[in-house]
Amino acid sequence: MKKIIISAFFVAFVLVTNAQSYNSAVGLRGGPSAGITGKFFLSESAAFEGILASRWGGFNITGLYEVHNKVFKQRTVSGGFDSNQLLWYYGVGGHIGFWNGNTIHPWFKDDRSYTVIGIDGIIGLEYTLKDFPLNFSIDYKPSFNLIGYSGFWGDEGAFSIRYTF
Repeated sequence: MKKIIISAFFVAFVLVTNAQSYNSAVGLRGGPSAGITGKFFLSESAAFEGILASRWGGFNITGLYEVHNKVFKQRTVSGGFDSNQLLWYYGVGGHIGFWNGNTIHPWFKDDRSYTVIGIDGIIGLEYTLKDFPLNFSIDYKPSFNLIGYSGFWGDEGAFSIRYTF
């Protein structure tokens, strides 16, 4: 009986969720660094995104403030595509990362462990399905390490898929 109630609640939640204008989303992020992502809107166009990603035997924690805008000014529907669901965004934030000694990366010349702190930028596109609570995004997220192994890191592009609620 408990399983039936939980299943019914889940189905009702999925059907009631409005994917057009979501408030929060969690999901997976894939690219050179893979991990999890969560996005939480603070207003209609401003959001906070948190990313926990792994790379080179370590991990990064990133926080970003993002501004979202519609790609097209007017709603155009063609073949089921709703342009109101397509947004572009940009933002800034920071990260802290921890890497264990690892010699497979192209930049480090030794196998020391590093702790880095830096700043990040992000620019991307996202599309939220109209009738199902999923969101897809593709972005470019360059960063600059200020402390630790300092320097510019320009290879962070990613594709994310999130469940919206």
